[in-house]
Amino acid sequence: LDTLEKWVTEIFSEIPNNGLPKPSFGHLTQPFDTPEFHKLYRVVPIRKVHSLTITWALPPQEQYYRVKPLHYISWLVGHEGKGSVLSFLRKKFWALALYGGNGETGFEQNSTYSIFSISVTLTDEGYKHFYEVAHVVFQYLKMLQKRGPDQRIWEEIQKIEANEFHYQEQTDPVDYVENLCENMQLFQKEDFLTGDQLLFEYKPEV
Repeated sequence: LDTLEKWVTEIFSEIPNNGLPKPSFGHLTQPFDTPEFHKLYRVVPIRKVHSLTITWALPPQEQYYRVKPLHYISWLVGHEGKGSVLSFLRKKFWALALYGGNGETGFEQNSTYSIFSISVTLTDEGYKHFYEVAHVVFQYLKMLQKRGPDQRIWEEIQKIEANEFHYQEQTDPVDYVENLCENMQLFQKEDFLTGDQLLFEYKPEV
């Protein structure tokens, strides 16, 4: 560590600090509030696959990294057990897979908006009924909205993420440093190592 600290000091201490805050684009509200966004687009794929993707543009969620509300929603949407969206669609022979969420990349989550997507891999039969598939997804979200947040489920996710964090496999050092540098732009300094993985605070209103 002493050697590494010496190298970092030698190499980076000459870089001037201009004292400017990091840029924010929060004034660019509602980037997708256009007629073009509220539409169904059909895209012909190169390979033979049927996929239905529903995308929402939400207010920026970056500030809620200690709560991770989108992670909570995607966990429930992506659940595959009894009573889940995918379980229902599989019984109908309409879908093979389903996943949703926000990848927390600069494109999907920034100071202007956060994107939340749900993508369903459809069977040939499911492709014929894609309106019904979309309806099922919206019904499920409406049910979650009516029920409201569940602290037991949030705490279950929190424990699972904590276990995965504590017992994660060692990553390539270069990738780890790159990820750490990205975290330094997003989180408070006490959360640089954990902010992108752990859930810290249960706030149902968020």
